[in-house]
Amino acid sequence: MHELSIAHSLVELAIEAAEHTGIKRVQALYVKLGALSGVVKEALVFSFDAVIQGTPLEGARLVIEDVPVKVFCPDCQEAHILPEPFPMRCPVCGTKTGQLLEGREMELYALEGGVEDDVKPPDC
Repeated sequence: MHELSIAHSLVELAIEAAEHTGIKRVQALYVKLGALSGVVKEALVFSFDAVIQGTPLEGARLVIEDVPVKVFCPDCQEAHILPEPFPMRCPVCGTKTGQLLEGREMELYALEGGVEDDVKPPDC
């Protein structure tokens, strides 16, 4: 299950990015995941929840944006999103195409968090 190593890498990247940007408490990681990335979404979420235990990201959410397959059709001369990853044919004219524009992504693109520690004020 390579999703475990991917989750571990995401956590390392997020911790490094948070330190670099001054985020004290990461609440969410936002990831783009392409339909052809080879990553099983449910396994990644499960692995992420396990990997963040005992780290500065403990309690953070993993928000995954599904990226569909987008191809360029040489006959239509346009980009089209495929309703299903296969077959790789233009959904308008049916022409076979291998010109993949999107759908293989696995990208950490944003962090949500705060620059202040979660410190509650004392009761008065």
